[in-house]
Amino acid sequence: MEHLVWWQYAAIAGIFIWSGFVRTGLGFGGAVLALPFLLLVHNDPLVFLPIISIHLLVFSSWIAWRGSQKAKQGRSTAERGDASGNIAWGYLRKALGIMIVPKLIGVFGLLTLPNDIVTGVIFVIVAVFAMSYIVNKPFYSNNPIVSTGLLMMGGYVSGTSLIGAPLIVSVFATKVPHHQLRDTLFVLWFILVCIKMVSFLIAGVDLQLIHQLWLLPCAFIGHLIGQHFHERIEKTDTPTFFKFIGWALLLVCVFGLYSTFWL
Repeated sequence: MEHLVWWQYAAIAGIFIWSGFVRTGLGFGGAVLALPFLLLVHNDPLVFLPIISIHLLVFSSWIAWRGSQKAKQGRSTAERGDASGNIAWGYLRKALGIMIVPKLIGVFGLLTLPNDIVTGVIFVIVAVFAMSYIVNKPFYSNNPIVSTGLLMMGGYVSGTSLIGAPLIVSVFATKVPHHQLRDTLFVLWFILVCIKMVSFLIAGVDLQLIHQLWLLPCAFIGHLIGQHFHERIEKTDTPTFFKFIGWALLLVCVFGLYSTFWL
């Protein structure tokens, strides 16, 4: 990234502000909604994926910690309605148990599937979930096999890339209370990205640590704007919240399909 011109650096800075806003405001989608634009500026995903991964580690741990402090200081258990505070630890442990093996398979490349086909199928599935949220008829799977299959697929794809979040969110959104959803997802992202970072280190990928010095503040600006946005949608009722989730997932899918098949 050392040989870019000034407008490319400006565009990358703006895209990382956007990425920080999406990540903090919704709790997911920062990578998928930023990568298509980043690749238009500089077509090398291995330059940007380590940067996005480190941003996820920084902001996911910070947001989850702040959420726990807020829960302790400002709200009683009765007001929260759940003794576990801002994170649904029980479902998080259950989901991790389901996803960990497919995640490791994806990370270490023990199973090779056509990436474009896998990506396309996932975004189509997630788009169906998104539409169900938008029309206020969220999909609830009473069949544990279906939910397990969706989480396993999301775990595998998050191992091969960073686009597994939409599929995972489509399950978590119906299993976790919405006041716990964002912070629970950030703890999950932190764990999954830690595993992904190991693959970068093993493969000798440049982590672009120099560029963190100016891109991390850009992401922080987006984080501040996204935090304000999240506080507003967190106060909405459940149907409205699901519509926000639905439109966000649908937007992720459109950009994901576009970046996969047309970029």
